[in-house]
Amino acid sequence: MFGILNLNKPPDWTSRDVVNRIQRLVGRVKAGHAGTLDPLATGVLIVCVGHATRLIQYVQRMPKRYCGTFVMGMSSDTEDTAGRVVPTGDDVRPTVDQFLAVLPSFVGQIQQVPPAYSALKVQGKRAYALARGGQPVDLPARTIMVHQLRLLDYNYPQFTVEIDCGSGTYVRSLGRDIARRLGTEAIMSNLVRTAIGPFRLDEALDPTTLTPENLGSNLMSPLIALTELPRITIDPSQQSRLLQGLAIDNRWDVDGPELAAVDADGRLRSIVASRPVQQLIPIKNFP
Repeated sequence: MFGILNLNKPPDWTSRDVVNRIQRLVGRVKAGHAGTLDPLATGVLIVCVGHATRLIQYVQRMPKRYCGTFVMGMSSDTEDTAGRVVPTGDDVRPTVDQFLAVLPSFVGQIQQVPPAYSALKVQGKRAYALARGGQPVDLPARTIMVHQLRLLDYNYPQFTVEIDCGSGTYVRSLGRDIARRLGTEAIMSNLVRTAIGPFRLDEALDPTTLTPENLGSNLMSPLIALTELPRITIDPSQQSRLLQGLAIDNRWDVDGPELAAVDADGRLRSIVASRPVQQLIPIKNFP
């Protein structure tokens, strides 16, 4: 029980619902997800099992791909169809050319104001909890990275875009801002996460098909979470030193602030950090 599950989150399930199902299957072994999806959304949800929960931060840093559909001429407190939907009353109908003209301004490092209904904390409390309680939520703009943005379909009042982005991007807020740039409002009606790094939707498992008997055979190698890290092979004596928290000499001609150290059988044993004195120190061990 040391690995990763690439799951297709069903609609109306929370990400916690998925983890809870896996937790019941693995018993006392830890399980945790790497990146929340709203109940409205479906698609790739990575669940780490056992010691792989210590790799969640590496999965969260991976680029993500989404396909989001929006309805123009509408607004809601949650910025999607799950909230209180209010027609804007305008008759703004952008053309395809107008869409194509504004989308490039949302690519690269941009500023985004997160939605009030989000898991971000405000003075120690979740923003969505404050919003549900009727309290005003004023979140500051944050820098996000959008690698690519493509218009897949447009048939007023709906438009669908595909987004390649970094961590911390709120797709519903991106659709909101695109619509505002075009002179109207929009709310998200559908969202599918189609990829996180090397994890693809067409390879994702339905969590309802997993059982205590087949879960182990469906676990992916934890090394998939570390595809961005250079890899080195360590011998038993080096592994022993790392497990004791001791440094080892850097005998490998490999660059990188962090390295994945595997044994002769290719199993992950440590994540090590480079030091200027040609040494490697363990930052995470996997006995």
